[in-house]
This record gives sequence, structure tokens and C-alpha cells, in this order.
Amino acid sequence: MATGTLPDAGQILNSLINSILLVDDDLAVHYANPAAQQLLAQSSRKLFGTPLPELLSYFSLNIGLMQESLAAGQGFTDNEVTLVIDGRSHILSLTAQRLPEGYILLEMAPMDNQRRLSQEQLQHAQQVAARDLVRGLAHEIKNPLGGLRGAAQLLSKALPDPALTEYTKVIIEQADRLRNLVDRLLGPQHPGMHVTESIHKVAERVVKLVSMELPDNVKLVRDYDPSLPELPHDPDQIEQVLLNIVRNALQALGPEGGEITLRTRTAFQLTLHGVRYRLAARIDVEDNGPGIPSHLQDTLFYPMVSGREGGTGLGLSIARSLIDQHSGKIEFTSWPGHTEFSVYLPIRK
Repeated sequence: MATGTLPDAGQILNSLINSILLVDDDLAVHYANPAAQQLLAQSSRKLFGTPLPELLSYFSLNIGLMQESLAAGQGFTDNEVTLVIDGRSHILSLTAQRLPEGYILLEMAPMDNQRRLSQEQLQHAQQVAARDLVRGLAHEIKNPLGGLRGAAQLLSKALPDPALTEYTKVIIEQADRLRNLVDRLLGPQHPGMHVTESIHKVAERVVKLVSMELPDNVKLVRDYDPSLPELPHDPDQIEQVLLNIVRNALQALGPEGGEITLRTRTAFQLTLHGVRYRLAARIDVEDNGPGIPSHLQDTLFYPMVSGREGGTGLGLSIARSLIDQHSGKIEFTSWPGHTEFSVYLPIRK
């Protein structure tokens, strides 16, 4: 083992690939190593004295909880912190420690790609399990529901007083309403009819349909990649997916209005359901609304989960099922002022 003068703390911090920040109780920056300067896209001189939240468009860290832990003499760790800088989202693991001098040492490490992939796979498996459970329950409900409706029809014919048929009519109407809900819970049961053509045909149909619903204070922007190759897909199913996402964006904007962007791009070297594709299509729906509440984000694709009063929570669950049938994937990023859903469809292995 070589002997000699050991490097000082500054040299060690400067050589780390993790971002290191020294902040005070107001989270004002007093030191940032080169990795932190690169992450925050600012020099140490510009960072000095600036509170960390002011440097970011969005910061998911629970600052109050961190300060409570530090005040109790404990360290603090959040394995999944989202921060947004210049419109770009970063998911990091953050560790905070109180130093004897009174400063707070923050260490931020990018989430390992393999770990993120494992989390995505686990979350997807849980969503599929929840969807299968709901479908199983829907099947169990559907059979007796048909018997109930049939019995009400027979009863209405046998009743001597026509006025009493109003009650059987209510039973039949409510049975039909439940049957429609059950059919939606069951979702698509068979693969669609795939054709190989431009995805922009579907996008334009969605634009045409949504344009009739747009209020004056909402702008719908199209940003298509004309070089995007044709790909095999079921146009009706993809239309259903995109229409659901765009309408969700429109509802999220609310009376304040805003902007929705429908964007297409080519994605390269993408893994979908364990298969590596050289080419894939990416279809984005972006809005500048209030964002998806954080407490809904982990379960957003689960059946019966909705952020809208009166919503059934089935649209995104069905959308994911349809995209799964295309061997693709659907994901989203969201923070206040920005929500973006991305649909990936394979083109070529």
C-alpha cells in the first residue's frame, strides 16, 4: 500500500460522482462539489447563498420531515426524490446529516438504472395483479346480474298492475348500468386488428375529436416527427388510449385553461417487456396543468383510482392494458405545472 500525504477533504469531495451540498437551516447553499454544480447547472459562485428550492422548478423532498429528523439528532434518507431543473426531471436518492458546525450535509445520488427498472417491473406486476383481481370479481358479478335482469323482465310481464312495472323498470335500468360498469372493468378481452401505418393518422383523429371540445382558453399543439416510421398497431385501440389521456389533460387544466401538446418522436435502443428494440415510437401528451397529486401517482394505473370527482378510474387502467397488448409501455412524469404521459410502441428489433 502506497504511503504519503493523504488527499484533503476538498479533493475527496471534488472527485465524488455523487452531488454533495453544504446548506444552512434555510437550505441556502454554502458549498457544492463539481457533481452538484453539474446537476444544478450552476457554478459554485452563483449557487452560494441561494436556497436550494429556489434553484429548482420542483422539489419533492419533504423538507419539514427532514428538518424534524435532523433536529432529533438523526440522519435522514429519501430513496426517491424528484427534482426538476430547466424542465428536466431527475430521480435521486438523498441523504442528509447534521454536521457539528451546524451545517447540513446533503448527498444526492442518481437512482441506479437497474434498481429503477426493478421498481418499474414490480409496480407493473402489482398493477396487473390488481387488474386481474378486479376482472375476476367482475366476472363473478356479471353472471348473477344477468339472472337478476331476466327475473325482473319476467316479473314485469306477470304483474297484474301496470303501475308496478315502474319498479321492475328501475331494476332493469340499474342492472344495465352495473353491466356496463362490469364490461368496462373487464376491459378488452381480445387482441385488436393490427395494421401497419403511420401513427400520425390516429393522432390526427384524436386532434379532430378533441378540437370540438376545446374551450377558447385551451391551446392544442401538434409536434410530430415526420421521419417516424410506420408501425403495426390497432388504430381504434391506440385512438382510445390517446383520447383518454388528452381528455384527462383537458379536464386537469380546468377553467383556467392552458396548453396541451401532442408530440411524436423516435426512440432508439429501448427495452419493452424484456425485449430490446432498435426502434420504437414515443407518443407524448403534455399539459401545463396543476399536476397529478403525489398520493395518486403510485397507483394511478390501478382500476378504480381517479383524481377526478365522479371519475370511474378505469380509463388509464384500460389504456395500460391496451398498450400491454401492443408489447409497449405507458409512463408519466408530473409535478405542479407539468404532466407528461409517454406511450412507447415497438417498431423494429
